[in-house]
Amino acid sequence: MRIGVVGAGILGLAVARRLTATRPGAHVTVLDKEARVAAHQTGHNSGVAHAGLYYAPGSLKAALCRRGIGLLKEYCAEKGLPYEECGKVVVARDAAELGPLEEIERRATANGVPGLRRLTGAELREIEPHAAGVAALHSPTTAIVDFPAVARAFADDVTAGGGEVRLGFEVVRLGRAGDRVRVGSAGEELVFDLLIVCAGLQSDRVARLAGDSAEPAIVPFRGEYYRLVPSRTGLVRGLIYPVPDPRYPFLGVHFTRRVDGGVDVGPNAVLALAREGYRRRDVRPADLWETLRFPGFRHLARRHWRTGAKELYGSAVKRAFVAQARGFVPELTADDVVAAPAGVRAQAVDPDGSLVDDFRIGRVGPVVTVRNAPSPAATSSLAIAEHITARL
Repeated sequence: MRIGVVGAGILGLAVARRLTATRPGAHVTVLDKEARVAAHQTGHNSGVAHAGLYYAPGSLKAALCRRGIGLLKEYCAEKGLPYEECGKVVVARDAAELGPLEEIERRATANGVPGLRRLTGAELREIEPHAAGVAALHSPTTAIVDFPAVARAFADDVTAGGGEVRLGFEVVRLGRAGDRVRVGSAGEELVFDLLIVCAGLQSDRVARLAGDSAEPAIVPFRGEYYRLVPSRTGLVRGLIYPVPDPRYPFLGVHFTRRVDGGVDVGPNAVLALAREGYRRRDVRPADLWETLRFPGFRHLARRHWRTGAKELYGSAVKRAFVAQARGFVPELTADDVVAAPAGVRAQAVDPDGSLVDDFRIGRVGPVVTVRNAPSPAATSSLAIAEHITARL
């Protein structure tokens, strides 16, 4: 049996790795248009292994996160990859945020997140001396990892198991050949008995090639970061997060320690003008037009234009961005940060403008399409791979 996987990000590679381990008679081939694995979302994320604080108890996202972080921790130990349980504090800045913080604590407890502790403002400063807030929730098992390194290790596992990782293969057409599927690039065609699409920022486009529905569509949001200068990394010991706005899947500007010792501040969430638009000057008219003419985006923009304007202002004005972050670390100044690389989130949006916040997995004949794999997909990748391959 020949099985293809489109996408050499952490999720596609995790699925391929699982298939090589559980289907010894199958030949698994991973296809990706880039020259390296983990070139997009995997290689531009925050590096946080989430413990499962925010997700609705009983949801697939919550279950896969809790299963996934355990598998990820074991895998990193087995491979000698960085995995540091630096811990996270979710900070309530004022009394108005105490209710939402209590709801996060309720969800986290129901999800089985270990070691949770509610903190007073004074107790918060024992863990994060430079942080400010009236209360906080401490998750000591939230960790930081090197997800591109994990993805490279997954790719090595695929090849060691007899599979293949084909880079520089851009999927431009899909077709049926009886019960099989034909996968074509500009100069080559391959035939598979089964194809699994884990194409991230291009997932809706590849799904449509397979005959899947047009929605949900991907709307790309660029998340911009600043980074603390080396002399000021001591302002943050671990991870300092805000109480998130429940209307959005974005967590808001926060402080993230990295495995290399640096500390990132961000991200915001602004519309990217290209599917892979990591810089402000990255504009692809065809991508932008596709977004603007999508009814779901227009509904989204009308509903949330004030929030969008605020995010754009923070993007354009450094002091406004820093002012958001200073709400959690008052000593922070604009001189303490420098620009850092941005990421682009593949946000799935329904036609009515709703932001899709859980997994969407479909099937069209011999093609399985992962239409939405939101954060914490990197944390959950090994568990998601189990879930997808079990459904096959």
